Amino acid sequence: MASQQIDRLLSIMARLRDPATGCEWDVAQTFQSIAPYTIEEAYEVADAIAREDLADLRGELGDLLLQVVFHARMAEEQGAFDFDAVAKSISDKMEARHPHIFGDDESETPQPRRWEDIKAAERDAQGAASALDGVAHALPALMRAEKLQKRAARSGFDWPDKDGPAEKLVEEIGELADADGPDHITEEAGDLLFAAVNLVRAYGVDAEAALRSANQKFERRFRAMESLAADQDADFSSLDLQAQETLWQEVKRSER
Repeated sequence: MASQQIDRLLSIMARLRDPATGCEWDVAQTFQSIAPYTIEEAYEVADAIAREDLADLRGELGDLLLQVVFHARMAEEQGAFDFDAVAKSISDKMEARHPHIFGDDESETPQPRRWEDIKAAERDAQGAASALDGVAHALPALMRAEKLQKRAARSGFDWPDKDGPAEKLVEEIGELADADGPDHITEEAGDLLFAAVNLVRAYGVDAEAALRSANQKFERRFRAMESLAADQDADFSSLDLQAQETLWQEVKRSER
């Protein structure tokens, strides 16, 4: 049963963290030292999903669950909270955010909007000073840019159509070209990327997912170019740019 395996995992973590008889590495860890592993495991879950590898997904979800158990154990040792409190917290939150399922809310508001409204009310109850409060700083920069823009848009700070963000992107390209000095160039490069996210968002596209797809496409095509060069007994890296471009176009044609 699931509860038995959860209890087993909690027991394993408690033993690993025992100062006298536990694992030296596990005992030495802190929230800060474990956080990078937590982020890495979440990405590995996403990778298994993208590859549609359910066997691998099972293992990666287990690795991610271990991270939750690890953090909860460290918190319990400090007298802050335990795994039970973590489970209760998310259970309470899910029930509160689905009043049409667990309560008597008969509103016809679409679920995504209802979810955001409830989250906004929760932030207000916690004393939020800004509509941007609660957007985690540890998010990947591209994802955080989109979330910041969506929060601002909920306050009415948004372009009414796609023309505005498109023109802003062109403006930022020009400002990057005119930038002088490393710091100014870096600043304008950031503005350009932020504007690109805003334009993509105007089309209703998830910027993080779109860039992930573009990365995969580029990797697939680049590897195909290397294979074509090898088939021609050529070292891809020794080819000039024109020859490499010819291979790139050949790969694109083969995909169509």
